[in-house]
Amino acid sequence: MNTHMEIIIHTDGGARGNPGPAAIGVVIQKITGAGKLETVVEFGKKIGECTNNVAEYLAVIEALTFLKKHPIDENKKYSITFFLDSLLVVNQINGIFKVKEAHLRELLMRIRILQQESGGGVQYISVPREKNRRADFFVNQALDGVG
Repeated sequence: MNTHMEIIIHTDGGARGNPGPAAIGVVIQKITGAGKLETVVEFGKKIGECTNNVAEYLAVIEALTFLKKHPIDENKKYSITFFLDSLLVVNQINGIFKVKEAHLRELLMRIRILQQESGGGVQYISVPREKNRRADFFVNQALDGVG
């Protein structure tokens, strides 16, 4: 019996004005036994006013929190791969760049705790914006008040 489940998560965060009105987009998919991607959930959400970077961090936190509250399969550990279009945030989460701002360090600590609670491996990969279109779509939909 396979005890691991591969989860693919695309997240995006954006602020109009930077800082300004902000939203996040999350697309969570699982890899099925047949090796196909199946969407578990996708959504956008307004998060108030903040910077683009804060929104990017909050999108990751929202995705990990969703998995904690709504387990896809309680009998399996997750192997999670995040795809973000913010190279800066990916490098900060991966420990390549130092996080200087206290409020971002706090968000990073929340991510670390949620990662541990997920019980599996978590990796973060930077992708070009065009490879993150679906998550970006939900950011803009939330900011435009659609849905």
